[in-house]
Amino acid sequence: MRSLGDLESAIMDRLWSYHRPASVRDVLEDLRRDREIAYTTVMTVMDKLYKKGLLKRHPQGKAYIYEPWLSKEAHTAQQMRETLARSDNQAATLVHFLERLSPEESAALEAALRVFAPRGSRS
Repeated sequence: MRSLGDLESAIMDRLWSYHRPASVRDVLEDLRRDREIAYTTVMTVMDKLYKKGLLKRHPQGKAYIYEPWLSKEAHTAQQMRETLARSDNQAATLVHFLERLSPEESAALEAALRVFAPRGSRS
């Protein structure tokens, strides 16, 4: 999966923040707080996100309501996994990743490992 464009990211961020299904009009009104944008532009991008498998949609009257297939955290984890899978040397990639973690990120990784131990160390 390739990374999202600026407008795709803005739309996904809005939808993740709602924690509920939303219409194109809902997202449009939210986006218009920061920029001038047309309804058809938002509708087209949301349709593309649906076709990419990032959104699910359900008919509501003459329109659709949309919601993300995955949480933001699950989507980010999927992107990280796909990036790692493209590496020719996954161990080296992980070492470079770990070297660049901030203290806060290191603490988050340690907390995550306490909750979900690596496969080789599970009983």
